[in-house]
Formats: sequence, C-alpha cells, structure tokens
Amino acid sequence: MVERRSELNRRYHRKKKLAKLKARLAEAKSNSEREAILKKIHTLSPWWQEPAPQN
Repeated sequence: MVERRSELNRRYHRKKKLAKLKARLAEAKSNSEREAILKKIHTLSPWWQEPAPQN
C-alpha cells in the first residue's frame, strides 16, 4: 500500500504542477517566456500538446 500511496502522491503533485504551468503559459507575454514554460511542461508530460487557439 505504501508504494501505491507514493505513486498517487506523485501523480497528484504532477497534476497540480501542470495546472500551474498551464495557467502561466496562458498569461505569458514574451515568446522566450512561453518557450521556457513549454520546456518545463514537456519535462513533466512529454506528449502534451498545446490546444489550438479558439477563434
């Protein structure tokens, strides 16, 4: 059970961290800032794709 708990804690922490990074990405002003945030997101979740802008 201990292994399962640590696995769940990792997952929950990753989910929170991704939510924060996605919020920062939405507010990013410069292109270099966006690239830095995207790099961090891809270290956590390599297959994550930025959603297409809705017009």
